[in-house]
Parts: sequence; structure tokens; C-alpha cells
Amino acid sequence: MRIALDAMGGDHGPGPNVGGARLALEANPDLAVVLVGDRAQLEPLVAAAGVPASRCEIVHAPNVVEMKEKPAEAMRRKPDASVFVCWKLMAEGAVDGLVSAGNTGAVVAGGLKTRRFLKCVHRPGIATVMPTAKGRCVIMDVGANVFPKPRHLLEYGVMGGVFAKHILNVPEPKLGLMNVGEEEGKGHELVQKTYDLFRNGPLKDRFLGNIEGRDIHRGAIDVVVTDGFTGNVVLKLCEGVFEFVMNMVNQEIVAPLPNDRDVATQAVRGLLGKYHYSAFGGAPLLGVEGVCIICHGSSKDRAIANALGVAALDVRVKLNEKIVAELEALPPGEE
Repeated sequence: MRIALDAMGGDHGPGPNVGGARLALEANPDLAVVLVGDRAQLEPLVAAAGVPASRCEIVHAPNVVEMKEKPAEAMRRKPDASVFVCWKLMAEGAVDGLVSAGNTGAVVAGGLKTRRFLKCVHRPGIATVMPTAKGRCVIMDVGANVFPKPRHLLEYGVMGGVFAKHILNVPEPKLGLMNVGEEEGKGHELVQKTYDLFRNGPLKDRFLGNIEGRDIHRGAIDVVVTDGFTGNVVLKLCEGVFEFVMNMVNQEIVAPLPNDRDVATQAVRGLLGKYHYSAFGGAPLLGVEGVCIICHGSSKDRAIANALGVAALDVRVKLNEKIVAELEALPPGEE
């Protein structure tokens, strides 16, 4: 399989992207990576990293979308930017998927512009994986669709459930709707209408009702459905709290230890390795033809490698085919 990597995307430039590609190729014998970006910068990095030429191709893209650029302006001024060239390659069938740690808005905009959505999908959404006390859960959407309609959220429940089952190996994923309280009738019109779609539709046996933010890390649910605005706030808040807690543990507990500090340091590093965002690599944009994995802007080698691995896994298990099969089982409804 061939995965395009936006080699210029991210806060750290092409170095971690090339390093991540090398790690991914070592871990996935059936993978080939297409590095998309400035050839003059990429060729020496590829040679220095020892990336096998037989499984790594460079496609030149002279421009890059900066992290603070507005996606609409970037699409107009820089159609040859690396992330948009990745989308072009996937639309043409030259690659099976793409991975980018670049401007998230530009990644999503590139996908929306192609209008190559899966059958029965009205609007793609970003799914992210969160650690819980009982394993892992999926939250969808976390930023692609800040003004969804109830039908969009119903589809997110289906897509998130398929992802949880076939990528996270949850046999029977349970769904919950993010709200300000657990009781039926809580929340604004969007969540109330969405609640009715879940409760009275084909997903009713897997729908556990409304959930609150504190339920996520308790492991009360496998798939959390929400709008992109709320989901993005939840995601960034959780990242910030995790970083804060780890820093406090290091400063207040590990650093003052007179003895056995190495043991405590290793324990903290173990937690970081298990729960840090780089452990999963990136968030899939579900609902588009092909595979798209969106990475954190600060991703380094390990995160990029894991993201490429997830993209390859999505292709192997034919995730999109399974999503379409479940969406086709939904009764027709208004967008």
C-alpha cells in the first residue's frame, strides 16, 4: 500500500517526517511512503536517514501551508502546497491514504474540496482516541464540523463505532452523546434531536444515552459523539491537563526524591509513553474516500511513524468498506 506523507507539515519541519517514515517502513513491510514536499530539502534527509529508496518516493511540492495561515486563503494562493498535493494524489488513486502534521484546517479543507465522501456520508468528521481507566475510547468530532446537524452526529456514531471495533478491537462498542447532564431532555436543540435519532433508530441497543465530560476517562463509554467545537475543546483541555499533571508529578514527587529517583523517573516516562498523544499517532478524518490521518503539530518521529502505521492498518482492514456497509443500514433521513 502507498501512503502520502505531508513531509513539510508540522512545527519541526521535514526532519521528523522523514525519521517517522523510516520507522514506519521498518515496522510495516507492506508499506510504501510517498514523501510530498520540497525535493531539495527532502533528498539529503532521506539519504542521511537511510530510508530504502525502493519503498520511498519523493513528489515535489514547492509550497507549504503555514500553521497560522487561513485554510481558504492557502487553498487559493498555494494550490501546490504539500498537503493539497497529498489530497490530489489520493483523489487520483495514486496513494491509498495520507498523513499530515500540518495546518489542521488546511488538511480538512483539502478533503472537503475534493467532495470525495464515502457513500451515505453527509459530512466527514475527525475521530480521536482517548485513554481511559478501562482501555481506549473514540471521540468524534473534534474539529472538522463545528455546526453539525443531527444526521451528521448519527453518522459519526456509526463511523466511530466501526473505528472502535476494527481498529481498537472493542467487540461491541457502546455509544454516548456528550451533554451537560445525563438526563433525557438535557441540552440544546441539536443534542435533543440527536438523542432521539439514537434512541429510536437502529443504534438504540448500543446507545447508552447522554454522558458528561468526566465519564470519558472513567471508561464509561467506547464512542463519544459530539459537535466539532465541543470535541476540540475537550481534546485540548485533556491534553493540557495531562501535561500539567505530569509536570507537577515530576516537580513535586520525582525531583525531591533523595534516593531511587531513577525508578520514579522511569515510571513517569512509562506513563508518558502509554498516554501521550504520540502513542496513537494521529486522528483519522472519517468519511472521505481513502484514508486521512491528522497528526498533532508538534509530532516527532514516533508520532509520525505511529500515524503511518494507523493509516496502513485502516487500509488493511478495509475500514471504509465497513463504514459504508453500516451507514447503508441506516434509514434515510434529512441532512
